[in-house]
Amino acid sequence: MLSIRTLSKSFGGVTAVDECSFDIARGSITGLIGPNGAGKTTLFNIAAGFLKPDSGRILLDGQDITALSPHERFHLGLVRTFQLPQTFQRMTVRENLMVAPPEQSGENLFATWFLPWKVAAEEKRVREKADEVLDFLEIPHVADELAGNLSGGQKKLLELGRCLMTDAKMVLLDEPGAGVNPTLMVKLTAMIRRLNEERGFTVCIIEHDMDVITELCDPVVCMSQGAVIAHGSMADIRANEDVLEAYLGGGRAAAGRGGRAT
Repeated sequence: MLSIRTLSKSFGGVTAVDECSFDIARGSITGLIGPNGAGKTTLFNIAAGFLKPDSGRILLDGQDITALSPHERFHLGLVRTFQLPQTFQRMTVRENLMVAPPEQSGENLFATWFLPWKVAAEEKRVREKADEVLDFLEIPHVADELAGNLSGGQKKLLELGRCLMTDAKMVLLDEPGAGVNPTLMVKLTAMIRRLNEERGFTVCIIEHDMDVITELCDPVVCMSQGAVIAHGSMADIRANEDVLEAYLGGGRAAAGRGGRAT
């Protein structure tokens, strides 16, 4: 679904991404791990179009998207979330969901003036879909709550909901577990799995919680100092000496413990 081909990106004299190459298979949940500063979020920002690479290519479903803008990639089905959820704080949860679907008739001035019945009918369908997504996420009770009043975990669920409101093929999740309490993290993990299994989304996750990665992801890609140093199952990653040195503390005991890495 997504192919990263020898991507590189530098900021001044610092190389953040160093000739990274890997593939994300259609229908998979792929984990992207590595210590802080490994280049993971920079790679996500390049894949989503927020940063231009110095070199290399990105292919989505076989199409070269390297030169496309973020909104053009969105229309092709590439969606990303952020470590800090990006919500419209003074809009309700339902309204946050309703703005997500692309190319709504109400966005066209001509349609709002001369085709108001078309706009109203489409808005009704979008509202019904938003309510279905709220039921799917098991948060219909916050539909009319301002998004700014939600907890961190509920905002992460809202971001997943906005993905569901689109025709996404590929979803990039940037640390969905950051700031989420353990109880809600269990629910969030279950929702990510349902997105994959029931809705057919291909997913790539940046996450520091190794329990989440172990439960959800196969394969796992590990980065260090901007480069990919390992790719395979979680068992392969834990047995890899380069990973143990760069990410899991340089000892076999750390690989066996799992849990949250620093």
